[in-house]
Parts: sequence; structure tokens; C-alpha cells
Amino acid sequence: MLKLRIVSPEKVIFDGDVKSVTVPGMQGRFQILDNHAAIISALVEGKVEYATSREAKQFNVEGGFVEVKQNEVNLCVEV
Repeated sequence: MLKLRIVSPEKVIFDGDVKSVTVPGMQGRFQILDNHAAIISALVEGKVEYATSREAKQFNVEGGFVEVKQNEVNLCVEV
């Protein structure tokens, strides 16, 4: 499992465990799974999707950043 935290300037959007996260990177969409290599990337306008053990969610972002390290994923986004 991954620990995902999504924040915007206004609020915390999500903070919990997920199976996967898909984000709109500068070079295209990419998926983050368990044991993903460490990365920091800018995000472009598009869809963020994440799946918990119970459900899948998605929402649109205008941009932001993603940081992945040691099964922790931090998204700072503008929605």
C-alpha cells in the first residue's frame, strides 16, 4: 500500500492508504504503485486518479507537483 496525501492551497483533499495513483505529468500520465522509485515531478492540467481498497476516485487539477519516496506520495495541486 501507498500512503497518499493530496493538498491544495485551500484544504487537505485526501490523506490515507491507496493501491495506486495516476497523475498528469509533464511528459504524460503516469501511474505510481507500491515500491515506486523516488521522484519529484511537475503536474500539468488533467486528471488525478487513485484507488483505495474500497473505491476509485478521480478529480481534475490545473497543475501542481508530486513527490514519491518510500511508498509515500505527496501531491500539492491546484484544483
